[in-house]
Amino acid sequence: MGMPLLSTLMKHPWTMAAMGGAIGSVGRVMVSSLVARWTGEQFPFGTIAVNVSGAMLMGLLAGYGQSEPGKLLFSEPARTFLMIGILGGYTTFSSFSLQTFLLIEQGNLMGAFLNVALSVLLCVLGIWAGFSLVRAVL
Repeated sequence: MGMPLLSTLMKHPWTMAAMGGAIGSVGRVMVSSLVARWTGEQFPFGTIAVNVSGAMLMGLLAGYGQSEPGKLLFSEPARTFLMIGILGGYTTFSSFSLQTFLLIEQGNLMGAFLNVALSVLLCVLGIWAGFSLVRAVL
């Protein structure tokens, strides 16, 4: 009786999102920290790197779908785990928003503008690059 419940629970969207989110969050801290060690912490390049790489990964996964992102390659639980869980936990829009606010509050309007412009432009380009790679292979 316990195994069917466990099997059902492991396919539940909340469970899949929660497990993936934990993995993605750890990945976010790792990548962000590595980039910050390399570039310093005066500007949030780590957050930009995480968001751009997450956007590219999302583009790669989503590119395998027609009307629904990822549908051709992944089951619904797998898409929830990967696209909502891992990449949702990995990308950092709330961190990006806070860092932009703090740059504005510190009077660094150019830094805030650069953070917004780079994040939005590079993330949209990341989605495009991911889709383009998938389309080139298919």
